[in-house]
Amino acid sequence: MKLWGGRFTKPTSQLVDEYTASIYFDKKLAAYDIEGSLAHVAMLGKCKIITTEEAKTIAEGLNIVASKIESGEARLSEEHEDIHMNVEKLLIEEVGPVGGKLHTGRSRNDQVALDMRLYLRDALVELIDLLVHVQIALLKQAKANMDTILPGYTHLQRAQPVLFSHHLLAYAWMFQRDIDRLTDSWKRVNQSPLGAGALAGTTFPIDRGFVAEQLAFEGVCENSLDAVSDRDFVIEFLSDASMISMHLSRLCEELVQWSSQEFHFIELDDEFSTGSSMMPQKKNPDVAELVRGKTGRVYGHLMGMLTTFKGLPLAYNKDMQEDKEGMFDTVATLRGALSLFAPMIETMKVNKDVMYNAVQRDYSNATDFADYLVGKGIPFRESHAITGETVLYCIKENKYLTELTLDEFQSFSKKVEADIYHFLSPEAVVQARNVLGGTAKNQVNNQLESITQAINMNKQWLEVKNERLANRTHQASSY
Repeated sequence: MKLWGGRFTKPTSQLVDEYTASIYFDKKLAAYDIEGSLAHVAMLGKCKIITTEEAKTIAEGLNIVASKIESGEARLSEEHEDIHMNVEKLLIEEVGPVGGKLHTGRSRNDQVALDMRLYLRDALVELIDLLVHVQIALLKQAKANMDTILPGYTHLQRAQPVLFSHHLLAYAWMFQRDIDRLTDSWKRVNQSPLGAGALAGTTFPIDRGFVAEQLAFEGVCENSLDAVSDRDFVIEFLSDASMISMHLSRLCEELVQWSSQEFHFIELDDEFSTGSSMMPQKKNPDVAELVRGKTGRVYGHLMGMLTTFKGLPLAYNKDMQEDKEGMFDTVATLRGALSLFAPMIETMKVNKDVMYNAVQRDYSNATDFADYLVGKGIPFRESHAITGETVLYCIKENKYLTELTLDEFQSFSKKVEADIYHFLSPEAVVQARNVLGGTAKNQVNNQLESITQAINMNKQWLEVKNERLANRTHQASSY
């Protein structure tokens, strides 16, 4: 008989059991389910809803169940549908009928919402920590390449030379905004729904604040219907995860391009590359390609959740069982990608000479020629036209701007002098962008200082949250 089967005259079909069971995936919540139950039973004892002795017996039983699940000794069954019913069944087997008092004053509806918040809260800390490690890897490569110049691109056409460090720091800032979004979402995740019951609260004199404090929540969900029926905190996470995946994918796309023979700007370490079963010469950037490919998987989970929830009335509906697998898979996908990403970036070889040769064999200094003419008093629109004509001449003559003679330059404008060659050198072109956020070396140094400060603040945030979360297990297991 099901634990909820009192009003039924016959068991559910085995097909129904198999179709509706969530134990196959929500078993990931076992530790969180027991942690929440320990806090709940502590509150039941404190509020004298059950006796102190009963609370102690139940808490001891829960700890035994936790050990058996962790060791694999306990059998989790689809017959009991989900992790909540499985834990309660195992508890009753361990301590007898008194175990049935654990569920006093709560429902699976607020219980599952609690478990998911506990799980996602830990996942946020883990993913933020991994993102910080990616930032640090980018920072190390940036510091090692303060004199490395490569072509900057727009439309995948060479545009203007930039420092390689400047290029890498663009991603460090993207990941910083990703971290900012995750840390901001923390305050919406870190609210306790326990005590909302099935939808309307409970008749028992519970202390929701006590449970929230035991579990290191910053507050409680104020509306019982909202507490059990919404998963916007999961959807927000999936949205944030989609942006993280998008940023990873864009960098992966560049790693794939840069490591090709056509570019040869970088070489990924052998540990993060694979070969071909047929072509022995191949060295494939499979890790970067797979991270790029898994972005669609993360996007899919976001779209799936939005679609599932768009038409649900209040409060809980069985559709909401679809809220977990996408979240679990997204966490696992990001965990895998970010764990690989930091060492992949840190160990990649940068072919500085190849990058530098590239900026000497293009027309990415053309804008600087136009700016040079503006400095000589020619209006920009006129200097733009002169530069365009000069580039066209270079293309016809199979030359680059710095290969023109002074006479050739002066055939387009008498304002050009011998200093043009220094003005158009890659170093001068880069250093000329000496504005806030520009690619000039001192501006990039300022960026390095700013992103280092941001990383240190991220570390402080993690330290505070980890300390807070480390205490909650002891509090919740106080019996």
